[in-house]
Amino acid sequence: MTSSRFDLSGKVAIVTGGNGGIGLGMARGLADAGADIAVVGRNETKSAAAVADLRQRGVKAIAVSTDVTDMAAIAAMIDRVVKELGRIDILVNNAGMSIRKPPHELELDEWNKVIDTNLTSAFVCSKLAYPALKASGNGKVINIGSMMSIFGASFATAYAASKGGIVQYTRACANAWAPDNIQVNAILPGWIDTDLTRGARQQVSGLHERVLARTPAGRWGDIDDFAGIAVFLASPASNFVTGTAIPVDGGFSVMA
Repeated sequence: MTSSRFDLSGKVAIVTGGNGGIGLGMARGLADAGADIAVVGRNETKSAAAVADLRQRGVKAIAVSTDVTDMAAIAAMIDRVVKELGRIDILVNNAGMSIRKPPHELELDEWNKVIDTNLTSAFVCSKLAYPALKASGNGKVINIGSMMSIFGASFATAYAASKGGIVQYTRACANAWAPDNIQVNAILPGWIDTDLTRGARQQVSGLHERVLARTPAGRWGDIDDFAGIAVFLASPASNFVTGTAIPVDGGFSVMA
């Protein structure tokens, strides 16, 4: 039985990019703790599979096809979640992408695409979900940063800028919304085995070996490694935790 501190029964969570990778790992954790889930993503086939997975865990789950770079689409998504699931208690801003180029080769439209997807979408989703999060009485926002919130990489120009911005945006929201009993925190994933990082391993020579050599845990992360931290940050267990950026990286960020 889930401890009451970690029980999410009766809660509703939105997970952007929740149809795969880290987003799905977090959605599974939230569902296992009892939360109903709105999976937000553009790939309807992947979203349908994710919803089927989550429903097997005994909760309500819906898929909402949304372009997170479109404010009107986000507003419609928020309205649909409230209409179909009744409320919003938890918002996980996980949608993200990367274009791997050094800064002098990155085009302005490529920069804008990454910033809009990774950072501006978190702002718009949070802004539009705020009234429902406040009304819930104990809202939770979880923003997904990266090791690139801490480190720089020659091939991650716009991505690193967006993920550094996520941490500062998290801190600003934590201060602004504390009076509303909304806690806002960030997770900083290390090198996790996902479609995004499989692409990086193909494009960046030697990346796989360097990651393993620097990670004390001796492995790449798995999406299920994010279930526990998501439940903690979404539950009453973290009611006095806000404005943090927590690495989930197997020790990568503390390795000398």
